[in-house]
Amino acid sequence: MASSTPTPDHRDAISAFARMGYAARGVVYVLVGGLAALTAIDQGGQAEGSRGALEAVLGAPFGKVMLGIIAVGLLGYAMWRCIQVFKDPDRHGTSAKGLVIRAGLFVSAITHTLLAFFAASLVFRFLSSGSSSGSSGGSEGMVSWLIQQPFGRWLVAAVGIAIIGAGIAHAVKGYKAKFDKHFAMPSRTQAWAYPICRFGLVVRGLVFVIVGSLFMIAAYQFDPNAAGGTAEAFNTLRRQAFGKWLFGFVATGLLAFGCYSVLAAVYRRVDPSL
Repeated sequence: MASSTPTPDHRDAISAFARMGYAARGVVYVLVGGLAALTAIDQGGQAEGSRGALEAVLGAPFGKVMLGIIAVGLLGYAMWRCIQVFKDPDRHGTSAKGLVIRAGLFVSAITHTLLAFFAASLVFRFLSSGSSSGSSGGSEGMVSWLIQQPFGRWLVAAVGIAIIGAGIAHAVKGYKAKFDKHFAMPSRTQAWAYPICRFGLVVRGLVFVIVGSLFMIAAYQFDPNAAGGTAEAFNTLRRQAFGKWLFGFVATGLLAFGCYSVLAAVYRRVDPSL
């Protein structure tokens, strides 16, 4: 007698891998926001962005195992982003707006792939030498490479514009709760979860705008050291008037974005459509 239980196929595996990716991204941002919040109230060290957060995982019990799982999850997230770009399961289409969104998803796939390899390199470096020190690269390394290419300054500026555009899109997505169409979340959960998701997306959008602006400055000054990622965005905020309050606000927002990603791992509709 044939079993009525459906046989898992490659789409189920892709869906599980994608959800693992959302969870891994959530863990990274919970760490980034949490460590930054501790810094804001003078209870922790210097906030160092996503790479610094991954380095901090090594100091936790079973840190190497956790970091390896996060690395695999981030690769899963990058894979899902590529599927979103080329298979378009979310139906963004081929209009100008849709192509811009899909281009942003492709950039996200690249950045999370790099972050996954960075996490894996920390594990291998620790296993070989017993230390995670010596890591380098990041945004400055990428900009340094880009700026040496033909039309390098314009390439860096284009990346900056793309990041700023992604930031604005994030903020709009959060403000208008556009993520709702991709979620299958009970209304009782929405009552408390949606405000957190909206706040997290808006603040992450703000961070993207700052990071993109740093890329634009690097292109204008022809100086890779002027570029930066989340850690440099934190430092930029701290130098402003009321910097400590701005820093704490953004730290809380990135913590909320981490929660949004974890919720997406559970409630987002993931259809590979392959």
